[in-house]
Amino acid sequence: MIKRGTYIIIGVVFILAFLAGSLVLKEDPPFKLGLDLQGGAHLVYQADLTGIEPPDRAEAMAGLRDVIERRVNLFGVKEPLVQVQEERLIVELPGVIGVEEAVRLIGQTPFLEFREQREEQERQRILAKREEIEEFIGKEIQEMTEEDWQKVQVIEEWQLALEDPLFKPTILTGKYLERAEVGFGHPVREPIILLQFNEEGAKIFEELTARNIGKPLAIYIDQVMISAPVVQEKIVGGRAQISGNFTIEEARELARNLNAGALPLPIELIFHQNIGPILGKISLEKSLKAGLFGLLLVAFFLIFIYRLPGALAVLALTIYLVFILALFKLIPVTLTLAGIAGVILSIGLAVDANILIFSRMREELKEGKNPSIALEEGFRRAWPSIRDGNFTTLIVALILFGFGTSFVKGFALTLTIGILISMFSAIIITKNLLRCFSGTKLEKVKILWH
Repeated sequence: MIKRGTYIIIGVVFILAFLAGSLVLKEDPPFKLGLDLQGGAHLVYQADLTGIEPPDRAEAMAGLRDVIERRVNLFGVKEPLVQVQEERLIVELPGVIGVEEAVRLIGQTPFLEFREQREEQERQRILAKREEIEEFIGKEIQEMTEEDWQKVQVIEEWQLALEDPLFKPTILTGKYLERAEVGFGHPVREPIILLQFNEEGAKIFEELTARNIGKPLAIYIDQVMISAPVVQEKIVGGRAQISGNFTIEEARELARNLNAGALPLPIELIFHQNIGPILGKISLEKSLKAGLFGLLLVAFFLIFIYRLPGALAVLALTIYLVFILALFKLIPVTLTLAGIAGVILSIGLAVDANILIFSRMREELKEGKNPSIALEEGFRRAWPSIRDGNFTTLIVALILFGFGTSFVKGFALTLTIGILISMFSAIIITKNLLRCFSGTKLEKVKILWH
């Protein structure tokens, strides 16, 4: 019955390993490589917070981060990293070389504006002009290049195609907004966003709401609509609220974005580094070669010293690597040089667990016990050391992830995943592979065990 359970476990492990291996070998989805492996741009901005009260600075920087993330996503950058470090904004754009336009756009102060709904006749006019231009070029508007736009300038009123068919700009912009904050409605205690305009903005907002009762009033940041609340009544005094079944986090994010577009928060580029794709490729190749060379040395050591258990441990480590690479694709994890270092360290921990187990097994075999009993006793006695060693390393990895910077977090994340999978590899896979030989003729061949 025990043997049957062992075979079932090994069968399930091999099926999972096959599925994981298939995922690893597929090109889609690809592995996500960090800036140091695929090249790109590393930008550091200094924010000017002199006009903002100290208690509001963290919130202003968080809102600024949200806006910048939206901007770099518009460039089509895969896995951009935007993070705040006190008064600095760190922006990493993997795979982007020659980012002059990105630098220019990121460096602009966020622009907040309010737009009102267009009349149906005006909307149809814009859509008709878009259709005319698309037929002329043979492409959709969003696919057209700068060269295409030069060609369409022979069409009368071609600029209409560039306008938003749904909403038109108003004179109400972020400079008239004093503050946006999260509140709670009455009688239902649901999150809402409270807006406060200055004196001039209050007059503009009053006129704007008066002529748009029952219609949506869209809020845009950097040409992207973030909300479109419907005006319920004419609003006097410059105080308004936005409701819409928000969660608390959604309401906070919207308030941050509104404040980021309203506050005078200029940022200045103080550091810019381009990492070429060739340098990133060389780093990746060297890292993979180092990892492969180390793995081969470990495999040789295990087989030479521990014979059959060592060979099975190498097989378990191979399955471990397949599982961890598949997880990196599924989660997904952005791999950096530091992250690869975390994987290699976790391999060392997995090997360490196997060595503890095999050393205990040898002690049991020296006492004259057969390999089956020595196996169970070896695992039982080695487990406390394996558990404590991995648990303490896991605590350190979690601390690094919680308080470290981007590269340190990458190292901590891959190390944490590696530790968890390595324990599964040593305790479940290696143990059950060895159990398959219990009671067989190979159990009596001493050279395979000593």
